[in-house]
Amino acid sequence: MLASANIKSRILLVDDDEFTLTLLSRILEKADYEIFQAECGEDALNIILMQEPDIALLDINMPGMSGLDLANHLRLETGIPFMFLSATSDAEIVKQAVEYGAVGYMVKPVDVLNIVPTVEASLARAKEIKQLKKSELNLTSALASGRETSMAVGLLMTKFQSDRQVAFDVLRNHARSNRRPIHEVASELLQAEEAINQFKKLFSAK
Repeated sequence: MLASANIKSRILLVDDDEFTLTLLSRILEKADYEIFQAECGEDALNIILMQEPDIALLDINMPGMSGLDLANHLRLETGIPFMFLSATSDAEIVKQAVEYGAVGYMVKPVDVLNIVPTVEASLARAKEIKQLKKSELNLTSALASGRETSMAVGLLMTKFQSDRQVAFDVLRNHARSNRRPIHEVASELLQAEEAINQFKKLFSAK
C-alpha cells in the first residue's frame, strides 16, 4: 500500500451522490488514507486551496461544474493527478477520460473489493508520471546549462585567443573560486556580452 504508517496519502473524493461518497470514504479511511469530501466541483476547489491532495477521485456527471471541467482545471492550474468515477464504461467516455489525463477509472456501482487496489494503482501511476516529468525537467535544464557553458567557452576563446581547454579551465576555476555553479557564471557572461553588443549598436547608430 502506498499510504505509509507515518505519512498518509491524501485523497479528495468529489461526488454529488451521498451514498457513493460515504462508501468510498469509509473504505479508503480503513485502508489508512486521509480523505477529503466534496459534493460539487466548487467545494472541491475550496478544499484544494487549503489542502492539496495527492490524488482526486472525480465523478464525471455532476450538476454545475462537471468532473471533466474540474479535471481540466486540475490539469492546467494545479498538477494534481485525478481519476474518474462514472456510471458508464462506454468506450467514448473512457477515451475522453484518458485524453484529459486521468490516471485511473472506476465504474458505478463500485466493486467494493476493487476500490483500494484501483486507487493504489492510480497513485502509483501518478507518482511515475510525476517522476518522469521531473526527470524531463532536469534533463532540459541540464541540456540548457550545457549549451550555455559551451557558448561561454567559445566566447572566451574568441576574446582571449585561447584554446578550448584553457578557456574551460578559466571559466571553471572562476566559478569554483566564487563557489557558484559553472552554468550560472556562463549565463552571466553571455548576458554581459549581449549587453555590450546592444551598446555597440547604439554607438554605431550615432
